[in-house]
Amino acid sequence: MSVETLKVELVRLLPNLRRYALSLTKNPSDADELVQDTCFRALSRVDQWKPDQPLSGWLFRILHNAWISETRKRKVRIGQGNVDAEGTTELLTRTTGENHAMASNLYTEIAALPPQLSTTLLLVTVEGYSYKEAADVLNVPVGTVMSRISRARAHLIKKLGSL
Repeated sequence: MSVETLKVELVRLLPNLRRYALSLTKNPSDADELVQDTCFRALSRVDQWKPDQPLSGWLFRILHNAWISETRKRKVRIGQGNVDAEGTTELLTRTTGENHAMASNLYTEIAALPPQLSTTLLLVTVEGYSYKEAADVLNVPVGTVMSRISRARAHLIKKLGSL
């Protein structure tokens, strides 16, 4: 794939990358930086992409690995990795009434999940990845993805009732 073709595809996938970055970082400016870093890495390593694999999966894997590296750096630098989930509003809907309250409660519970459960759940349910694709992005076995989603859903049902 040429760099020009990759640029066109990157632009098309930016909303998906940003949405996933927000689910990881819980902070819009950190998400933007993470997406920018992902684009830079992809453009500088275009020769590492294999045409037989989906470009989106490759980009999500780059983004995910970049976030892991960033959280490790933060833990070393300042002793913390993530922003408190209670202080974020990225996934809240702008509706009123009961739907707003349900969405707010759902987001709070998803954000309270351990990161490996919330990111796996969001990759499959929000981004629409198959279990296999999510496993490739997260670099874990498919069974681990299935287990994480099952545990995340069980937690959400226990906290919020049937969904």
